[in-house]
This record gives sequence, structure tokens and C-alpha cells, in this order.
Amino acid sequence: MSLPVVPDDHLPAEALLPVRPAYGTGSLADVLPSVCALLGVPGTTDVLGLRSRLDGVERVGVLLVDGLGHYQLPVAAAYAPTLADMSADAGPLTASFPSTTPVSLATLGTGAPPGAHGILGFTARRPDGRNVVHIHWGKDPDPHEWQPLPTRFEQAAAAGVRTAAVTRPEFEGTGLTVAMNRGAPIVPASTGDQVAKGLVETLAAGSGPALVYAYHPDLDSAGHGHGVDSPEWRAAAAGVGALLDQVVHSLPPRSALLVIADHGQLNVPASSRVDMGLMPELSAGVIGVAGEPRVRYLYVSSGALDDVIAAWQAVFGDQASVLSREQAIDEGLYGPVPAEHTGRIGDVVVICRGRTVSLATGWEPPSVNTLVAYHGALTAAEMQIPLLIAR
Repeated sequence: MSLPVVPDDHLPAEALLPVRPAYGTGSLADVLPSVCALLGVPGTTDVLGLRSRLDGVERVGVLLVDGLGHYQLPVAAAYAPTLADMSADAGPLTASFPSTTPVSLATLGTGAPPGAHGILGFTARRPDGRNVVHIHWGKDPDPHEWQPLPTRFEQAAAAGVRTAAVTRPEFEGTGLTVAMNRGAPIVPASTGDQVAKGLVETLAAGSGPALVYAYHPDLDSAGHGHGVDSPEWRAAAAGVGALLDQVVHSLPPRSALLVIADHGQLNVPASSRVDMGLMPELSAGVIGVAGEPRVRYLYVSSGALDDVIAAWQAVFGDQASVLSREQAIDEGLYGPVPAEHTGRIGDVVVICRGRTVSLATGWEPPSVNTLVAYHGALTAAEMQIPLLIAR
């Protein structure tokens, strides 16, 4: 498969510097606890200080635009005037680590760092050696066991807050939806117009406090397939703008909209792609591969750990951090990790820097190699996400 043209994503040099997850002070894990505190849910804390901006609000919509990182805002705003208006005073939060959709969605839904909820990568290894692909996850493993924490939707509903999740109908009942959204009845919506309609109508229905989550994936899909600021991505950005315009101008009284994301993206040229499937020295000692190209998990044979780390360090040099599992956990990137979740992380964790990706031909679908934009690692472009507010 040939690589499509890689457009300019307009990232400044600072966007490639590392940013650590700010669990407990300003991260995706702090959004729903802060919303719940605003709505009067006992045992929750307004870490983000929402009450100072939203005093008197009793219904909150939380719209997650997949792939709309903080550094994508000025690029997208050119095609989305409402987004431009909302971005004037936007301060960034951080995503979770890895900065990838299933990890971030579970972090949002549980209000907890990844180590606690256990969804620790785009793919991760099960005890039996098979991989879980979290975006194609059904009922095996049982999502209540694989992700054991109660969600913030369950907590809010128990306190009398009306909850709902506006998302694509095919996601209902999947492992990831159950893991992150349990406690929130599904309102099916497949298009931007349907998301806007479902979000506004669900906020307006009934009485008393409400928490309505909504998900829109088109920008992320366009970035992966064609690159940030490609014509397809610009069209998706315009779609985000149209969605926001509908919602912002139709909010019911005493309601607010928060717009967030799960991660940003960066475009990756052919010259920055390293494929372990084509380099025998990178496959030696490796018995399993998971994660994704920006954060690669390697599971190694007995006694091979030091050799695998040395081989990957030799090839990647300063273009990746090559850590043992214990080193990655000690870095605090996942938050505290209980013993029952540690084996899901690779024996070796390869965190790419700059625009480098680690491909794995033979270990994952060939289509992964043809993506244009990627995410998952620790650059500001991937880790910093917006918090936009309208009321």
C-alpha cells in the first residue's frame, strides 16, 4: 500500500515537546468529577473550577470531538467560525497516557487515570496471550471485569442526575461503551446533525439536573486517513463547526456545553516510519506486540528483556524512549497501576518522540501503515486537549 500525500499540519516546534498527564489537576480524568460536583453529586470535587464560570447551570452537555487537540484548534477554526468564537479563552487540559481513544474515553467515563481503570492501550495483552483491540471489543473479556470501576454516569444517576450518551447506534453494548458509559442510556446518532439534535433534545427533556455526553468521530477519521489540514479534514472541521453552531444556539435555559477531545494528532512523513517487521533485529526476542505506532508494547521471551531494550535503543536513538514496564509505571504516566493490570502493559514500552512511528508489519493490520496522522505519545500536539465552554 502506498502512502497518501502528507499535508502540512502547521504544528509549531513547541508542539513536539513532551507533556505529562496532569491527573488530578487538569486532565481528562477531572472533567466528569468537576461536572458532577457542579451538579451537586456527593463525593465529587470541582477540580477544574467550573462553578466560577457556570454558577446556576443545572444541565451540562459534554461533547467529545475525537482528534480535536489543542494545537488543532487554530487550524480547524478557519473552517468552523463557532469553534473560533469558543476558542478565544480556551485553556488546555491533558489527555491520558497513551493519548489514544479507548484509553481517553475510559479515563473520561470513570474520572480515573488509566492504571486504575485498566484500559491501557489501543490494544493490550490478555493473560492468555491474545490481544484486546479496544475499539472492536465485544463481550470478551467481560467489560465489567476488564474495567472494574464504576463510571461517573452511574455515580451521577445514583444521585438523581438524569444521564444519557449520544453516540453511534453500533456502539451500543460494545465493550468500550459499557466500560465507559454504563449508567448512561444510549441516544443513537450517526451524523453531526443527529448528534446536535440528540444532545439538545436530551438536555431539554425532563426536569432537574442532567449530564449528557456526546461523541463525534469524523475529525479523527479524516486525520488518520488523509492528514490534518487535508481537504477531507477541512470538511470534517466544517462539520464540527456546524454541529457546534446548532448546539450553542439551541441550548435550553440553565444549560452549558463543554467541548473536549480525547487527543490531538500529528502528520507523519514516510521518512519517520520505522517498521519492526522489516528489521529482524527489532523482532528478536519479541513474542507479542500491542499498543500502536506511537506507543509500542513489546512482550518478550524469558531472559530477552535487556537485549530487546538494547536493540530498540540502538535503532531509535533519541527518537524514542525505550523503557521497561516497571520504568514506565514508575514514571507515573498511567497513575498508580494495581497488580492485576500491570501485565496488560508491554514488558517493553516504546514511546516515540518527534514525528517517529514504530510500525509492526506482520503483527497488526497493514492498513495501520498507511495512516497519515497518528497519536498516542507524549508530545503536546497529542497530549493537550481543549476545554471550551458555552452557556
